[in-house]
Order: sequence, then C-alpha cells, then structure tokens
Amino acid sequence: MDISKLTTKELQALLKRIPKEIDKRKQQEKSKLMEQITQIASEGGYSLRDLIGTATRPVKGKKALKRKPVAVKYRHPEQADLTWTGRGRKPNWVTEWLGEGKAMETLAV
Repeated sequence: MDISKLTTKELQALLKRIPKEIDKRKQQEKSKLMEQITQIASEGGYSLRDLIGTATRPVKGKKALKRKPVAVKYRHPEQADLTWTGRGRKPNWVTEWLGEGKAMETLAV
C-alpha cells in the first residue's frame, strides 16, 4: 500500500483503524495459539489445567480471597498418602479401586 498518495483525511482515518486492527489480530493469534497448545497437551493426555494449574489474580482494588483448604473425604486404606477431597476429577487410584469392584464407601474418612 502506497500511503504517499493518500490525503491527510484518509491518513487520519487509517490511523484510527490501525490500533483496532492490531487488537483484533492479536486476539486471533492468541486464540489460535491457545488452540494449538491445548491440542499438544491433549495429545500428551493432559489438560492445560493439569500442566499449569489455575492462575488467580486479585481484582483491582480488592484483596484476593484466601481459600481454606478442603477437607479430605477419601483415603486409600493401604496408602495413607493417597487422598481425595471428592472435588474435581477422580484420581486414578480411585478409578482403579472402583474398577476392581470395591465400594467407594470403604475409602470414606
């Protein structure tokens, strides 16, 4: 595009459109990159949350909420370090336990 042939009015109009176009393209690139990253994680058997956790930012002007740890609801009877709060996806050890035909109630704390 040869901008030397544009009028001052056309240049000013173009100047107003440029930041909007840059923001639009950045958002498109960001979305495309997020899809690619999600695809790579998925191919490895992970979700993005598995790999990077969840990021929380405090809201401007407000203090970040501090969450209390959630109490353990389930514990492996033979390996005490294997615990689960009952929230989120079932851990592999719980799935294996249930797959062996054992009852979930036997894991309750």
